[in-house]
Amino acid sequence: MTQNLARTVFLLAHTGRPAAIRSAELVVKGLLRHGIGVRVLEEEARDLPLPDEVDLVKEATPQCLDGCELLIVLGGDGTLLRGAEFARASGVPMLGVNLGRVGFLAEAERDDLDRVVDRVVARSYEVEERMTVDVVVHRNGDIVHTDWALNEAAVQKAGAEKLLEVVLEIDGRPVTGFGCDGVVLSTPTGSTAYAFSAGGPVVWPEVEALLMVPISAHALFAKPLVTSPDSVLAVEVLPHIPPGVLWCDGRRTVELPPGARVEVRRGAVPVRLARLHHSSFTDRLVAKFALPTTGWRGAPH
Repeated sequence: MTQNLARTVFLLAHTGRPAAIRSAELVVKGLLRHGIGVRVLEEEARDLPLPDEVDLVKEATPQCLDGCELLIVLGGDGTLLRGAEFARASGVPMLGVNLGRVGFLAEAERDDLDRVVDRVVARSYEVEERMTVDVVVHRNGDIVHTDWALNEAAVQKAGAEKLLEVVLEIDGRPVTGFGCDGVVLSTPTGSTAYAFSAGGPVVWPEVEALLMVPISAHALFAKPLVTSPDSVLAVEVLPHIPPGVLWCDGRRTVELPPGARVEVRRGAVPVRLARLHHSSFTDRLVAKFALPTTGWRGAPH
């Protein structure tokens, strides 16, 4: 790393998107023009028209963000979740620019790039912490896998032909069991992601809670559950059925053998997000889902 400028920003982009390539070029030029160094992964730099002043790093490790004050991520939900992996491991705040469809983790849209650069230059942003979950997979009393998630850990059936048979548990006590396509164990941040698609409630990010949302359960009682953030949620996969799979944030997966037990609890390490706006989550929800509000006259004053 050869960058000697006093301030450095790490840039992560979905280089498979033409919009991301154009956006990256605009952001890089804007930051360099104001004397702020830019660091990019070498594998991504091959697809980006970058000036020689950009600092290139070979390995995608948490250490590649050493000395960076901010991580700017350009892309859709998948790229933003990839950025969250870097942000959690390094402790560097992530500022997401949405180039995809929904982008609840993003703080800006592609039309806001000039303003994003101006706010970064002026250090005009705030940092908030988002709750994560730590995930542990047990089998026969042994820990066989550990992971984490910002949005959710999803226990799912591995194939289309048979249901996954599970027993749900909260704080060491059984709740219910049924056949299903899976169970989503979510944070409030993830309540607008997979858990939402599965029929779970929308939970405002400042609410500290954990969610347990069944997916297509064959049962009379299979309602979404909202628990204390200090609860331990568990899904036990019954031993007589085909294996299932565990997905964390839709990015990392591992097979769940029959008899596996997945435990989810509040994560020890949060993800830090850079915020440019003071707008309410209600406004973000309405905008992202294009919710109809015609006829609203506001609260009486």
